[in-house]
Amino acid sequence: RRAANKLAGATSVAAPSVVPNANMPKLSQAKVIVCAGLGEKLEGRKLRVAVIGGGPAGASAAETLAIGGCETYLIERKLDNCKPCGGAIPLCMVGEFDLPQELIDRRVRKMTMISPTNKEVQIGSTLADDEYIGMVRREVLDSYMRDRAGEKGATLINGLFMGMTLPQTKNGSYVLTYNDLGDAVSGKGTKKTLEVDVVIGADGANSRVAKEIEAGDYEYAIAFQERMRIDDEKMEYYKERAEMYVGDDVSPDFYAWVFPKYDHVAVGTGTVVDKKGIQKYQQGIRDRAEPRIRGGEIIRVEAHPIPEHPRPWRTKDRVTLVGDAAGYVTKCSGEGIYFAAKSGRMCAEEIVEASENGTRMVTQDDLMVYIRKFDSKYGPTYFVLDALQKLFYTSDPARESFVDLCEEKYVQKVTFDSYLYKTVQGNDPIGDLKLLGKTVSSLWENNFGKKREMQTLS
Repeated sequence: RRAANKLAGATSVAAPSVVPNANMPKLSQAKVIVCAGLGEKLEGRKLRVAVIGGGPAGASAAETLAIGGCETYLIERKLDNCKPCGGAIPLCMVGEFDLPQELIDRRVRKMTMISPTNKEVQIGSTLADDEYIGMVRREVLDSYMRDRAGEKGATLINGLFMGMTLPQTKNGSYVLTYNDLGDAVSGKGTKKTLEVDVVIGADGANSRVAKEIEAGDYEYAIAFQERMRIDDEKMEYYKERAEMYVGDDVSPDFYAWVFPKYDHVAVGTGTVVDKKGIQKYQQGIRDRAEPRIRGGEIIRVEAHPIPEHPRPWRTKDRVTLVGDAAGYVTKCSGEGIYFAAKSGRMCAEEIVEASENGTRMVTQDDLMVYIRKFDSKYGPTYFVLDALQKLFYTSDPARESFVDLCEEKYVQKVTFDSYLYKTVQGNDPIGDLKLLGKTVSSLWENNFGKKREMQTLS
């Protein structure tokens, strides 16, 4: 309990003194078990939880809470929201979250990595016949997951969260204020309030819940994407293929992409260090990919902030953050959908367990259990991808080396396995040593060797 309090920034209560005994076991031999205590029993009602935000994080949390016996409210302001997101999900998410196959627009089994000089490396030969990266439209995925949460018992509210009043007593209620848009007239909603015991902020990078609990700022990227309809012949090329472009012309610190959707492609890019230049980099990916998207019709333009690292604080009292609101987007790959859904589910599972299926009050210590478990399980993944981005996304010579390394079958297998199954792979010392040698030699060649000539995409 003291360990949990310390992590949350709370003060610890001093332990009572004891008389030393030479026969007693030494402190160094003791095993420490950190657990949260039982909250007070709720009389005549269930634990009330409000989830703010109806993306994968919020929908997963709401579904798990409702199944677990909590009185659950899911508040989402825009039920047809189309987030500017590549839309890639790992294979493990399909089974783990019981997603129907019809949600997946494309099954990517080929990935083309394209260097600053347009060197192309085809990866995907290490995939088994039943392995793929799923491509979804966020408006379709999010709607399905929200509706399923409603079917399991969550109350869905089409509303805009405005703020909340903090409890005045230990187990007092949070009073949420929101504009109910369900019966809006001329775009204006009806101001309403809701009393709850726990609040989960799943409201994205610009989270209002995070601001309410002073969770602290974080660095963020701007993602910009154009959905483009191209002719059937060009669309056939992208049937099972996604493309990633790197280079200063498309992003100074990230990558650009062409990802297949249901009947169109998504063409986009992102950056942290030059947000004002995002239009320039979007033009860069249009120019680089022009031979393959020529004549395309832009049918939608999207932009959105993407967090770069977890917030300084993710839990305060009985309020906690999940998904983009917490900062769970990986560097290097920019992936966030799976980690959003997983964090929402993990958070809800801890609330259900600590509340004994909604019959007891929960505490900050209970919510901190979710934070520790998430960090323990996925911290290594975030660390490795952060290191890779710092090494390979800093200059065009480094990006050329990055694409060179993608030719290695060992790199392809480790990369795909790590992505598809969400565990850091690579336990072959010999393979790792060979890869290290290849990395050093490639970086040397691309930084100090003969400069490569620009190639033309076919």
